[in-house]
Amino acid sequence: MSGSTQQTRRVILASLIGTSLEWYDFFLYTTAATLVFPKLFFPSLDPFNAVLVSLTTNAVAFVARPLGGIVFGHFGDRAGRKTVLVVTLLVMGVSTFLIGVLPGYASVGVLAPILLAVLRFVQGLGLGGEWGGAVIMSLEHGDGRRRGFNASWPQVGVPAGYVLATGLLALMSFVMTDAAFLSWGWRVPFLLSGALVFVGLWVRLKVTESPLFEAVEQQGVKARMPLVEVLRTHPRALLSAFTARIGVDVAFYTFTAYIIVYITTVLELPRSYALNSVLIGSALQLALIPLAGALSDRYGRRPVYFAGVLGAAVWVFVFFPLLDTKSFPLIALAAVVALVTHAAMYGPQAAFIAELFSTRLRYSGASMGYQVAGIVGGALAPVIALQLFASYQSTIAVSIYVVIALAVTTVGLAIAPETRDLDLAESAPEAAPKAPQVGPFA
Repeated sequence: MSGSTQQTRRVILASLIGTSLEWYDFFLYTTAATLVFPKLFFPSLDPFNAVLVSLTTNAVAFVARPLGGIVFGHFGDRAGRKTVLVVTLLVMGVSTFLIGVLPGYASVGVLAPILLAVLRFVQGLGLGGEWGGAVIMSLEHGDGRRRGFNASWPQVGVPAGYVLATGLLALMSFVMTDAAFLSWGWRVPFLLSGALVFVGLWVRLKVTESPLFEAVEQQGVKARMPLVEVLRTHPRALLSAFTARIGVDVAFYTFTAYIIVYITTVLELPRSYALNSVLIGSALQLALIPLAGALSDRYGRRPVYFAGVLGAAVWVFVFFPLLDTKSFPLIALAAVVALVTHAAMYGPQAAFIAELFSTRLRYSGASMGYQVAGIVGGALAPVIALQLFASYQSTIAVSIYVVIALAVTTVGLAIAPETRDLDLAESAPEAAPKAPQVGPFA
């Protein structure tokens, strides 16, 4: 095995471990926001409003993520990818650990939810800088013909983090009484993050800097104000990255976060029905996301991406009727197929977005396009779904909302060039000549 191949694998492993830990931290909060925080931090509200407000504090992180993308993206394009990735991991790990020691409303009153929201904001800053760096490091190392596959591995951090976070919360909930779980059991997975972050740091400090960034540095062409240049030279790429991501986020958080609320509050089933169903689907995604990335290397980013969009748009109308059966096998089937469609979108997404931007601006451009979409998509999806069902007392309204978001994603794919065969060392996608196309996503 060549040194280059070894280093590529080391970079991919470091990106996977780092993003898994970051998403572990992120999903711990998302899951706890539906199961624990309403009772612990908002006990004076009725159950519906407590969940609604708790999910709103969850959305704070999505607002912070673009800011994290701007700040860390700037330094990623100026100082290098590796250094920034070490900092983002520390930011995320420390803030998650501190959430685990927060006193509840019963101890410090309104200060408790305020501190919770502040720490969630800090989590968002860390994740906002993490995604772009991890994807770009994986993309910019190794064989250019395998960029979709290589860049998909940081995406695997999402289901890996979800499985780890939800699995630990489910385990703590299973082995102890509800009173003990609400009192201290939920804190254990948050405190564990403090130890896990050292594992991620140890791995990340061993990788080399991106060779494409080093070339930019040697040529002396680094951007002084990367984000300003992105806005000036890559407006179409930003619009495409933003719109292509919205539907993916809305579908994902409907399939993984709103399902918990719907099953526990509307169907009044045990929370284990939702958690275990999503866990099974997330475990399958560990293999399906890299597969989708590899398929995008063969068939192109947009065709594979669009196949997932189409599948999710159809399945969302099957998803809720299966939940309404109250049968665990059918609920699990609903979640598994939903996450299969998400994997088809999410696998090629990393390379698709990152390749839209030139090397000297890639960290800022990819981070900005990806993270801003999170506000409109992931941050609001569970809240909007909750309000739509409350207003119409029908899941059809929620399904239509998901389809509208997926239609926006289709527009984002349609206005983008196919970047699979682009030489990232030579030209920016918007400046590159367009190859002949057959059909809208050829």
